[in-house]
Amino acid sequence: MDFLFNLLIFLHILGAAALVGGWLAYFKTPTVTQWQWIGALVQLVTGLLMVGLIYMDDGQPNNAKIGLKTLILIVILVAAFLGRRKVKNGETVPKGIAHAVGGLALINVAIAVFWN
Repeated sequence: MDFLFNLLIFLHILGAAALVGGWLAYFKTPTVTQWQWIGALVQLVTGLLMVGLIYMDDGQPNNAKIGLKTLILIVILVAAFLGRRKVKNGETVPKGIAHAVGGLALINVAIAVFWN
């Protein structure tokens, strides 16, 4: 069970890296990359699986922290979806949407690190 949990943490971190890295790479010309969309989905799936594993192991996750991170991630997913749809239609991604994806991902990382 420990290996599975550690694997999920590893994948969760990779998802965050895709979100924040994609944002920083295109900071001057904001857009939403396919890897940012994939990173958001990876974050959602791995995060939910980790919470499930904690409950299966009779643990008690910090539900307030998980709830806030999930809410922020839903906003990230919506913004990434809208941004990817604009890219696929050949339209310019609004700066607010592009920066929301990366900036909120960075906030989610900060919450994960600093909220014990």
